[in-house]
Amino acid sequence: MATVTLKGNAIETSGELPKVGSKAPDFTLTTVELGSKSLSDFSGSKVILNIFPSVDTGTCAQSVREFNKTASALENTKVLCVSRDLPFAQARFCGAEGLENVISLSDFKDGNFGKAYGVDFTTGPLEALLSRSVVVIDEEGTVKYTEQVAETVDEPNYKAALAAI
Repeated sequence: MATVTLKGNAIETSGELPKVGSKAPDFTLTTVELGSKSLSDFSGSKVILNIFPSVDTGTCAQSVREFNKTASALENTKVLCVSRDLPFAQARFCGAEGLENVISLSDFKDGNFGKAYGVDFTTGPLEALLSRSVVVIDEEGTVKYTEQVAETVDEPNYKAALAAI
């Protein structure tokens, strides 16, 4: 379990992010078209997992915008924006914002992604949502970088994540 804060108040997650150098846990998430995507679908590409509580909050929306802006310049890299939002909300947000360089995926069906990556909140007002985190995975599925943002309302360290690519 990890402890982070929400506006200074401690909240806990179900586990720890995967260790750098380990194999990234596979997952199956729901696309905005209501299909399924697994980590194995992105084999051969570098992957940035931009994980957050909800696209309908300012910091989460900003992280999607920021990764969308930088993703277009990254070679052989996919940015997967993962939350427990319904796919309809993810599609609405990306459509309204004109975001085309990120892939929105939802963990709404069973929460298995949050459990596998240790990022589902188990206490506090965000319980069952996902903790703001970034995981960078190389072409072979090895974790190269992780960050669980200590204060949930803060943005992740974009520069450090991109440097891991």
